[in-house]
Amino acid sequence: MEERKDILWRVYLIYFIICLFGVAIISRVFFIQFSEGDKWRAQAEKFSTKVFEIEAVRGNIYDVNGSLLATSLPYFETGMDVNTDAITKKVFDENVDSLSMCLATLFNDKSWKQYRKELVKARKAHDRWVVLQRNVSYTDLQKMKKFPILRRGKNRGGFVYLQTNKRERPFQFLAARTIGKLNENGTGKSYGLEAAFDSILVGTTGERTMQKIAGGVWRPINSDNEIDPKDGSDIVTTIDINVQDVAENSLKNCLRLHGADHGCLILMEIKTGEVKAIANLKRNNKDTSQYLENFNYAVAQATVPGSTFKLPSLVAVMEDFDVKLDEVVDIGDGICYYSNVPVRDSHHPKKSKVTVQEIFEESSNVGVTKIITRYYAKDPQKYIDRLYKMNLGAPLGIDLPGEAVPYIKSTDDKTWSKISLPWISYGYESRITPLQILTFYSAVANGGKMMRPMFVKEVKKRGKVIRSYAPVVINEAICSKKTVEKAKKMMEGVVLNGTGQALKASNYQIAGKTGTAQMEIVNGKMTYQASFVGYFPADNPKYSCIVVISAPSGDAYYGGAVAGPVFKDVADKVYSTSLEIHKEINAVQPQYALRAPSLKQGSREDLEAILKTLKIRTNKIDDQADWVSPVSGDSISVSLQSKNTEEALKRGIVPNLIGMTAQDVLYLLENKGMRVKIIGNGAVASQSIEAGKPFTKGTEIILQLI
Repeated sequence: MEERKDILWRVYLIYFIICLFGVAIISRVFFIQFSEGDKWRAQAEKFSTKVFEIEAVRGNIYDVNGSLLATSLPYFETGMDVNTDAITKKVFDENVDSLSMCLATLFNDKSWKQYRKELVKARKAHDRWVVLQRNVSYTDLQKMKKFPILRRGKNRGGFVYLQTNKRERPFQFLAARTIGKLNENGTGKSYGLEAAFDSILVGTTGERTMQKIAGGVWRPINSDNEIDPKDGSDIVTTIDINVQDVAENSLKNCLRLHGADHGCLILMEIKTGEVKAIANLKRNNKDTSQYLENFNYAVAQATVPGSTFKLPSLVAVMEDFDVKLDEVVDIGDGICYYSNVPVRDSHHPKKSKVTVQEIFEESSNVGVTKIITRYYAKDPQKYIDRLYKMNLGAPLGIDLPGEAVPYIKSTDDKTWSKISLPWISYGYESRITPLQILTFYSAVANGGKMMRPMFVKEVKKRGKVIRSYAPVVINEAICSKKTVEKAKKMMEGVVLNGTGQALKASNYQIAGKTGTAQMEIVNGKMTYQASFVGYFPADNPKYSCIVVISAPSGDAYYGGAVAGPVFKDVADKVYSTSLEIHKEINAVQPQYALRAPSLKQGSREDLEAILKTLKIRTNKIDDQADWVSPVSGDSISVSLQSKNTEEALKRGIVPNLIGMTAQDVLYLLENKGMRVKIIGNGAVASQSIEAGKPFTKGTEIILQLI
């Protein structure tokens, strides 16, 4: 019995302790729930909820005509809370198959059965979040909103999506380096307009409360503290995408043709400094036939300018010493020495004594060094100071980041030597970017006023202009008007008579300077840089342009032959599409044209109708003639002389066909049974059977048209 009492006592004691412990737990639960509940709920919420930033939509970048150069497209991560209370078992079971089929059809990445399996599995596991698809476009998102279950919305259908924005360039690589990028490939490297105008484009971020659910996934929840983001502003650039396209294609074709390593091109409006096109292409090492825009050579790389620097040199000496264009320099046989170091011309000179104008036209290295040393040998710093006064020694301060600092050696430089003055004068021992040299040439074309190159015209918010950028003058006058006129005449002479004759245009005149510079020896062979810089139209400058081609392979490396054709391609495009720079048509007199036009031979009736429309008097010699030859009388009259063409054909004799059009000769000769072969286009310049020779049916005649 005693033993039984001892056991019961112990059981009761243990029971009492358990009850006491239970009471303590229940008391603690009530205490936590009612006394400390708010505290611990706040603590739990702190770990399970978090405020995330909502990215604002970045502003667009437009070209000058309103075409999109860069924009932010929305992409979405879509998901579904398959166990939300609003989705009953009946709703889920009746719609899961059709939802799976819709998802499989839209995204085509897995079968509908796989989609169904994932949704059912998540439903059974009581998961609260299933990722349906990532990187969904806005268009596809709208389609998903119409799918079964999802069409019920966020609360009743459990459909949740998170937006992210991706930067896209609709024109791909066109002006890619100028448009730029932020944090390229996650490297933190930013460049171009995207970097320069980031504070304007970026907008203001918003805030959204997210809740952490099973699986460590964050999903948005309704909150009164949500702050909507404010989208960024748009910028309108000076770039014309149509001209940009021509510039890049022409540059790319040139690089491929000459097997060059890289090249760049800039087109700028002279009066304002607005950059209309800027292209930078580099050969792809993996595919040498492909050229990509991965570095802004036009802005960020300063190299020896070569012969294009001869203009600043001659402008300096003309400004300081009033050197005349007809001043004579003896260049001998095209070679001279400075401290036993030779300076050579690229071609043997036509004559030993040449004028300053001829030195520039023929790009004589010897001539330029001799004229510069003649005047500056005793005080070379005066020459350097003049270059600095013309803003050639300082950056332009443009909007784009990464502009290279130019280098023009001063006499106090430790590397200054006895050959520095002549070497600098024709483009060596200096470093300058293509944009900086172009800005100087534009200043000459602009009467001496140097404008800062500009890339952005306006900032817009929802289509409304909120800021405009005005042209900025860097230097009101880099030199006197007298010197400007001399410089213009020299540049016009380069195209008319000198190394740039390949750039002659029929409808307008180009002025500029060719450039060829030795760069470095690669694999035992000297590499060159070919360039052309100038402006057009020469008589009323509107646009300036520079083309630089680096390391062309083969024997063609001179600026006029390599870079010149690219310049002309772009100039032709701009001229043909810019009516404001065409010469105005002279006013027509009330009754008659000021000058009779050039006319081809042909039908008398047709010519009379044309001349009547143009109000040009006709002096008829033979009213009965069907085919006539126009002969100018005075400046406003034309005589129509009979060609006796049909009379000759009736007699079986070949008539004189010179000056007639293809349409007319085909009509006449094929009606008489002759076989006609035409070469070229225009008017008949020669005929294989002389006029007056007999012919028979089936006789072949060959006509050369020009």
